[in-house]
Amino acid sequence: MTFLLSQAFQNAKNENRPALLTYTVAGDNTKKKSIEILKSISNYADICELGFPHNTPIADGGQIQTSAYRAIKNGIKINDVFLIAKDFKKSKKNKPIILMGYYNMIFQYDENKFLDKCKKAKVDGLIVVDLPYPENKKFAAKCKKRGVNFIQLVSPTTSSIRLKKIIKDSHDMLYYISMLSTTGGKLKVSPKKILERYSKIKNQNKSKNVVIGFGITEKTIKSLKKADGLVVGSAICKEISNSIKKRQNPVTNVTNIVKRLKNKIR
Repeated sequence: MTFLLSQAFQNAKNENRPALLTYTVAGDNTKKKSIEILKSISNYADICELGFPHNTPIADGGQIQTSAYRAIKNGIKINDVFLIAKDFKKSKKNKPIILMGYYNMIFQYDENKFLDKCKKAKVDGLIVVDLPYPENKKFAAKCKKRGVNFIQLVSPTTSSIRLKKIIKDSHDMLYYISMLSTTGGKLKVSPKKILERYSKIKNQNKSKNVVIGFGITEKTIKSLKKADGLVVGSAICKEISNSIKKRQNPVTNVTNIVKRLKNKIR
């Protein structure tokens, strides 16, 4: 598996804090601006997630959907996502990047061709929202052969038996969905409850990193500092939208948010 992902988590642990993961949609609000945002926020984010624009989302809330629609309207295709990732890695070769999308796009593109592109673009990890365990086992094995970390998803409804199997077959990182909701929703569960469930996952999984996503904002991030990593996406996409409406520079505004998030978990 990719060294950069495990190293990013270790660097954060050395500083006694969780890793900060940011999510943006590739091509929002333009291809050029998307790259600028990605490079700028990576100065504070430990790991960058880059989403494929998609018009039939499963778990994406309104803010991420809006970002995706802007990118689609601007003509962003799968190949553009790889080009953005490749461009990012030219100057940020030591910063891990994770692509996040849906299996139907990968299937239509062709699994092997998709993973070959991931390797050429030096992608470190992959989250496929609509390909759950155990249906993802064959594809996850293909990812592993190419050195791409396939990131399994677990949720509050994942049973202990199922969790044990997922952990056994997982690579270096798991993504814990904190609540039954779409992204960007108000945190419906107390941080205490989230961390209780998180601890149960960690007790079965001492060697792999577990990040928490959904409902993570500037207000909630500090209360979840015990996690290996925390993912912030909707708040970033919302700031891009606000910047566009106000005719301000989204690069500066989004970077300021990520910088504040990083300071809160130090």
